[in-house]
Amino acid sequence: MQEATRTWIGRVISAIPVANMLFSAAGKLTGSPMMLDIMVGRLGFAQETLLLLALLEVTCVAVYVIPRTAVLGAVLLTGYLGGAVASHVRVADHVNLLAPLVLGLLVWAGLYLRDARVRALLPLRS
Repeated sequence: MQEATRTWIGRVISAIPVANMLFSAAGKLTGSPMMLDIMVGRLGFAQETLLLLALLEVTCVAVYVIPRTAVLGAVLLTGYLGGAVASHVRVADHVNLLAPLVLGLLVWAGLYLRDARVRALLPLRS
């Protein structure tokens, strides 16, 4: 596969978790009833923490989309999404823990395809 094609596929894959995280942050910032039901009602977070969580999401995404800091952003997003998985496990919400798990995989798959340095560090062998 040519480098330009691989890079664009990586960008498209990376856009999926980026869009999801920004949508999630927007829901927290606007006080969306659906987001309040999930975060406060089901997962047990205090409503006052939603602003901080939204700011963390936006910050992690910003670090991830800047090419120079993308690896750090992927690590930060992985940690954030790991916390989301843990939150769902804590309340026995096993159905919804799949979304943050898949998003974490997409973060790294997209970065792997769009950054040759990551491919050099983590070579796939056939």
